[in-house]
Amino acid sequence: MYEERKQEMWDWTTKTLGLKEKNLRWRPHTEEERSHYSQKTEDIEYKYPFGFKELYGLAYRTDFDLKNHMEKSGVDLRYTDSSNGKKFIPHVVEPTFGMDRSFLSVLFDAYCEEEKDGKKRVYLDLKPSLAPNKVAVFPLLSNKQHLVEKAKKLVESLRKELKVNVVMDKRGNIGKRYFSQDEIGTPWCVTIDFDTIDKGTVTVRDRNSTKQTRNSQSMLIIVFLTNTTEGMGQTIKNVHLFIYSS
Repeated sequence: MYEERKQEMWDWTTKTLGLKEKNLRWRPHTEEERSHYSQKTEDIEYKYPFGFKELYGLAYRTDFDLKNHMEKSGVDLRYTDSSNGKKFIPHVVEPTFGMDRSFLSVLFDAYCEEEKDGKKRVYLDLKPSLAPNKVAVFPLLSNKQHLVEKAKKLVESLRKELKVNVVMDKRGNIGKRYFSQDEIGTPWCVTIDFDTIDKGTVTVRDRNSTKQTRNSQSMLIIVFLTNTTEGMGQTIKNVHLFIYSS
């Protein structure tokens, strides 16, 4: 049971939160620091800028808790095994979790800086499942009403199909919009331009690589559904079934 909980905690940290394994380690407690009731205690530590510090902990408390409750209360808290009728005192495996530490470690792990076209670019390499906005849609020019209206319709369509947060951004120039979305970890940006009106295609920009590709609007649902469901309890198989049956 202890090893199962330990693996679940590691999977949560690396797969659900997406923390890099190179920044993580298990550290067993020494005899001096381990609690007297614990037979075994280990911490997952994260490598913060100020060094490795505890992120989560896991303690095997044996039957200390219920045994003491029984002694103090006089109530029999033993569990009866239905298969053989034998009674025993359940043991406790205790994981610890902190929201503040989780949030801080995700931000530290995702924060990236690079030089791009002579300028410093900052972006959050968040898993799509953790990003506040999954997609941002831009009209190329905010003073062209037909582009703005087209962008609004695409936002509504993506929200309906993806069931996630999709925003429209028409502030400033297109480069500043990209950098602004990068800083909050938006995985993909979609630009509505004049080719959208003429040919039905849009520009899709990837956050990490900044690579831009042209996609037809009808393909966007497949592209984003395939990429945003990771960690959301859906599988690629289910996604394709949804797409082809709609």
